[in-house]
Amino acid sequence: MGCTISPTLSVMAMEVILKAGEDSAGPANLGGGSYMAPLKAFMNDTAIICSKKDETRRMLKRLDVLIAWRRMKFKPKKSCSLSLRKGKIDVTTIFTVANQQVPTVIQEPVKSLGRWYFSSMKDTKKGLETVELATEGLLAINRYGLQG
Repeated sequence: MGCTISPTLSVMAMEVILKAGEDSAGPANLGGGSYMAPLKAFMNDTAIICSKKDETRRMLKRLDVLIAWRRMKFKPKKSCSLSLRKGKIDVTTIFTVANQQVPTVIQEPVKSLGRWYFSSMKDTKKGLETVELATEGLLAINRYGLQG
């Protein structure tokens, strides 16, 4: 607690693992010579974005080896998978890591990179939640202003 270098070292260590894992998926070409890295991460919150199931499986396997090498391990129950096929959620695709099944977003909603993902994949609830939080905050400010 309070160590200023620990978060930096942790991020650097994860970055080495993630860069090594990215190499296993192969390039994700978007046309015109552009490249999209398949891993999006912040600290230990990582999202894998691949266009093919085989790429995803290969990357998960590689990351599992790299994490085990660092004497760390994945917690599949704290993870979630979302596989889309032709714009619809593909319920038949199952991914595994550390020899355990990764739950799908249908089984359990997940918060990744600061955002909740649900099986409906709609944002209508998010707008209502934002309005509700703003209203609660403004009411709290008003109450505090009247007391102070």
